[in-house]
Amino acid sequence: MAAPELDSYVIGVDFGTLSGRAVVVRVSDGAELGSAVLDYPHAVMDTTLIATGQQLPPDWALQVPQDYVDVLKAAVPAAVLDAGIDKSRVIGIATDFTACTMVPTLADGTPLCELPEYAGRPHAYVKLWKHHAAQPQADRINDLARERGESWLPRYGGLISSEWEFAKGLQLLEEDRELYDRMEHWVEAADWIVWQLTGRYVRNACTAGYKGILQDGQYPSEAFLGALNPDFAAFATDKVAHEIGQLGSAAGTLSAQAAEWTGLPEGIAVAVGNVDAHVTAPAAQAVEPGQMVAIMGTSTCHVMNSDLLTEVPGMCGVVDGGIVAGRYGYEAGQSGVGDIFAWYVNNQVPAAYFGAAAAAGQSIHQYLTDLAADAPAGAHGLVALDWHSGNRSVLVDHELSGVVIGATLTTRAEEVYRALLEATAFGTRTIVETFNASGVPVTEFIVAGGLLKNRFLMQTYSDVLRLPISTIASDQGPALGSAIHAAVAAGAYPDVRAAGAAMGKVNTNVFTPNEESARAYDRLFAEYTLLHDYFGRGANDVMHRLKALKREAMQPAAVGQFATGTATTTGTPSAPTAPATDADADAVAGIRA
Repeated sequence: MAAPELDSYVIGVDFGTLSGRAVVVRVSDGAELGSAVLDYPHAVMDTTLIATGQQLPPDWALQVPQDYVDVLKAAVPAAVLDAGIDKSRVIGIATDFTACTMVPTLADGTPLCELPEYAGRPHAYVKLWKHHAAQPQADRINDLARERGESWLPRYGGLISSEWEFAKGLQLLEEDRELYDRMEHWVEAADWIVWQLTGRYVRNACTAGYKGILQDGQYPSEAFLGALNPDFAAFATDKVAHEIGQLGSAAGTLSAQAAEWTGLPEGIAVAVGNVDAHVTAPAAQAVEPGQMVAIMGTSTCHVMNSDLLTEVPGMCGVVDGGIVAGRYGYEAGQSGVGDIFAWYVNNQVPAAYFGAAAAAGQSIHQYLTDLAADAPAGAHGLVALDWHSGNRSVLVDHELSGVVIGATLTTRAEEVYRALLEATAFGTRTIVETFNASGVPVTEFIVAGGLLKNRFLMQTYSDVLRLPISTIASDQGPALGSAIHAAVAAGAYPDVRAAGAAMGKVNTNVFTPNEESARAYDRLFAEYTLLHDYFGRGANDVMHRLKALKREAMQPAAVGQFATGTATTTGTPSAPTAPATDADADAVAGIRA
């Protein structure tokens, strides 16, 4: 194969929780020449349905699909302009998405929320990955799968998450039957956006395997699904199953309409969709066995390749070719990381801290970090559980909630902030130790995502994990990873591994463990583990009881009461969810190049 031309380019677009980012990348060496960001105009609807002003029940998280198209219309041309390239030299585009994010559509891909008669129906909207209201349905799926000995359950560490396709689909059926019947496709947003770019609906092998329970070419049987609910028996065949596209292959070519939106040449390659975490592995040159990549932002996803197929308790899944062809791709994760830091800053930190941070010319996150960083590990006398958005791994239980133990009348805001930073590191160590104990050892730890900018946080992770930490040498790891897949789809490289070797970039062993801090963190981690097992493994079910009480108290706002309502625009839309990282905060002003 001839070497890629120096002046050919690809576009990678990363659809995150709060914003969409586009980056222009040179095919020959992965140089990032221009970028732009658009924050979603409707942000995340987790308290109020904007179309009606009505209150949403607990644990909901919705989005508006038009926001994703707006990224194509605004951020992509802005990135090309920023790069100053000849757009006729762009040979491909690829996208990645947070997952599992689901869009109910008609046969032609029209989202149900875009039909006027359904604008006031919450179930017509996109269910974002952190929509956790399907936990009761997930519990039933897990219980029945264990009872029946379903062969696919061990591939997911023994538990299916409420975040995934089947739990969310069952919730839709049982809470708004009319919408369920009207829906013709239950589409991952990763595939929906590719559908908008090409006019073709192709399911990507990544989300189908990790989030759609597709193992060895089969979905859960009609007998299993019908045992959950007789009307759910044909869900896989009627609503989910579709053509599967392999990662790095072309789903189609850029349509005339999408070319008009993006300003890119019609007919260029459009890669099969993918997940933000999984595309990042080749961008960080981390596709060999033992190299765990943590993509750290609002949440953290941990991905790793192996030549071995085994069960890791509480993992999100293992899929043949789920990251790169020829290897088993493992996934685990934490459903709240940057989101937890943002929640604390936005709701718990006194106003005086914000004034001091502004006077120092710092973000509030950096100011709190600097205040807390000089104290020895353990000096605050605190330990926290990082479950403010539930637990994705290894407990797979989104009914769990956050805890801070050890607070006194002298505890300061920066000390609690540090305890929360440490708690997320302890959560990651729990995941790493579970992989190690299961025969899939983690030998390298590589970080990507906006949170790697916090050097104290990265040093804390190194100390807690007792591992060196390497960092991706890109501020836009997922977008770069998507660009790598675009280059493969366009034929510039034979496969994703080869493209990653040429276009990916990593800074090796940027942080190494400090032995004194590591010893102190060993002691704190032992306390974390006691709390983890006490609250998370059934010894004390208080978190579940509290969630149930909250749900009962909020029941007057149940979604079922919206089912026959007429949508009207009333009042002021709910405030967008606050940015979870400094990188997201930079995007709030809109497009930036």
